[in-house]
Amino acid sequence: MSVGQIGLVLLLASIVAIISRRLRLPYSVGLVIAGIGMALFGGGANLALPPDQIYTVLLPPLIFEGALQLKWQPFRDNLPVTLTLAFPGVALTAAIVAVGMHFLIGWSWLGAAMFGALIAATDPVSVIASFKETKVEPRLSLLLEAESLINDGAAAVGFAVVVAVANGAEVQASSIAALLFWMAIGGVAVGAATAGAILLLVGRTEDHLVEITLTTIAAYGSFLFAEHFHMSGVLAALAAGLIIGNGNLMGSISGDGREYVLSFWAYVAFLANSVVFMLIGANEANHAAGLFTAAAAVAIFLVFLGRVAAIYPLCALFARTALKVDPRHQHVLVWGGLRGALALALALAIPDTVVEKSEIIVAAFAVVAFSIFGQGLTIPLVVRKLRLVHAPSESRG
Repeated sequence: MSVGQIGLVLLLASIVAIISRRLRLPYSVGLVIAGIGMALFGGGANLALPPDQIYTVLLPPLIFEGALQLKWQPFRDNLPVTLTLAFPGVALTAAIVAVGMHFLIGWSWLGAAMFGALIAATDPVSVIASFKETKVEPRLSLLLEAESLINDGAAAVGFAVVVAVANGAEVQASSIAALLFWMAIGGVAVGAATAGAILLLVGRTEDHLVEITLTTIAAYGSFLFAEHFHMSGVLAALAAGLIIGNGNLMGSISGDGREYVLSFWAYVAFLANSVVFMLIGANEANHAAGLFTAAAAVAIFLVFLGRVAAIYPLCALFARTALKVDPRHQHVLVWGGLRGALALALALAIPDTVVEKSEIIVAAFAVVAFSIFGQGLTIPLVVRKLRLVHAPSESRG
């Protein structure tokens, strides 16, 4: 992106934010429409969606900012539910999508598995952006955001395993289990270690500029360090944000500094979301011809079917426990399972040796388009119909 294009994106993002709030439309949808407009009128002709920049530049602050505001106590209390939805849920969705694309569309098992892995998880960027505007009950908000943050890491790990297989890695249960363990547990450990080191320094200053700088190091440092050693950067940034946001033992952000830090990260998230969704819009325009194919329709159906199969049966496991999930919450979890930038970034990162690469990219764009316009526009209506709107004054979690 040129300097002029960056300026145009920021200007349009500000205008879209003002108009969206007045019309009570989801901000993310407005940004995608603006991105499509840029592409159609030439302003976004050269706006590419580079997977490496989406993944390493824009994703870490969005994951970190989402985790930074999660409250530890409710997060810990609901962890059995979120982990169940994030890991078995993602695996079940990925399996349904992969089997369906193989038998219904005729994709190879490798291509179908790769698509299933990258599209299975809900996207934290889309989910958090949408539900910051749609005020829902605290527990539902926590389940939506925590699950999207964790299952993002689960999908990234699963996709990495499939890519490793595509590159000739040995396909054995023990080797795959070891890889999963290394990526998931290693990512969390890196995030925790980074957060601990940052908290030791933060506890020795009350300068909010230093505190902001240190949290920036935590967000990017944990992510990049984990990725360098082939661990999950998403889970590392998640762990770092959660610990720093709730840290008290080794040190914590000062009382005055916390307000500055949260404001800074809210602004960074606004910038990152603006760029991500406008890039999605610009690239949706470029793939418009492929959004109405049979493969796209089947992909949308299978992804939704996988989400239904993951939410209702897995939530039923907690029906007789204190962690029971309200049926109305389950409906929102199904319809609010948005896909977004991560799926597109992973699709664009597929090795060229996969014969269905171009078809996978188009199918991923179709699913994301339906997710943003079909689900994103109607989520506020669903929440109101189910009477789950919550007072804005209440805190998240």
